[in-house]
Amino acid sequence: MSAPGPILRPATGPRARVQPVTRRVIGDSDIAVMPVALGAKVFGWLVDDTEAKRLLDAYADGGGMLVDTADSYAGGRSETIIGSWLAKRGQRDRVVISTKVGKAPEHAGLSARTVAGAVEASLRRLRIETIDLLFLHIDDQATPFEETLFAVDRLIREGKVRAFGGSDHEPNRLVEARITSGLHGVAPLVAVQHEYSLMHRKEYERDLAPVAESLGLGVLPRFALAAGFLAGEYRSRADLRDAPRRHELAPYLGRRGLRILGVLQEVADGAGVSMATVAVAWLLTKPQVVAPIVSPTKPQHVAELLAAPAITLTRQQVADLDAVSA
Repeated sequence: MSAPGPILRPATGPRARVQPVTRRVIGDSDIAVMPVALGAKVFGWLVDDTEAKRLLDAYADGGGMLVDTADSYAGGRSETIIGSWLAKRGQRDRVVISTKVGKAPEHAGLSARTVAGAVEASLRRLRIETIDLLFLHIDDQATPFEETLFAVDRLIREGKVRAFGGSDHEPNRLVEARITSGLHGVAPLVAVQHEYSLMHRKEYERDLAPVAESLGLGVLPRFALAAGFLAGEYRSRADLRDAPRRHELAPYLGRRGLRILGVLQEVADGAGVSMATVAVAWLLTKPQVVAPIVSPTKPQHVAELLAAPAITLTRQQVADLDAVSA
């Protein structure tokens, strides 16, 4: 990979402590990225092709490197939009592409045949020769794990995939995958995606975090802003009236959610940055976290998210956020 573009510094007041931004390596792979991933779940759904490409431009111009999508997002349209942008932008060598397979109706499940077909379809839509990071989007209990792992290993040996990970797999299944890979000498999982944010902590921290640490997995937290709730724009039922994701946001408008927003606001004001910046920066203080996945719908919000790795939260700020979200 070539050197990254300019690293965005947050436009903050003097209270924010700025630190150099360095790449983080994903697990035991050779893939190193700037520590904020652009989630493309909204492409072809909440944002059209033109706006999606503006988001991609803003992200790449700000130094972002990892774009995360799935073959099931908007029926494959998300991948198609990214492929079109990559072809026009001409920066394939500095953009890491992560996609997921297993949920698309035409390639459902994780049998060897299905995985191979899904990857070929994704490569065509993305207009690339190699998927940098492939995630198993489901835990397909109907297919022997060995079959799936051998299928992915074959794709890696063929140069169609560089590395792979799991998504929402139970901790015991991640351990099983590592043991199976070792026994058969096939490529091991190097990463895991899981919902993790100030609003959703217990399941990940209690069950998955210890396993991710013991296996050396790179963690890419999904829903890092809890569907946008942690950006602070939604604090009442009235605020949700025109929100496209109001059904996801509504459960957060309880006492706990509002208390979290209150402390998040205090920390953001103290640091001179946005609440979204702080929410992502908090995740980056946690072990094994490589790059939280964020899905902005407006290009002007991208800068706030890319600013997160450049600020340093104090121990007290982290402790306050830990306490209110426990």
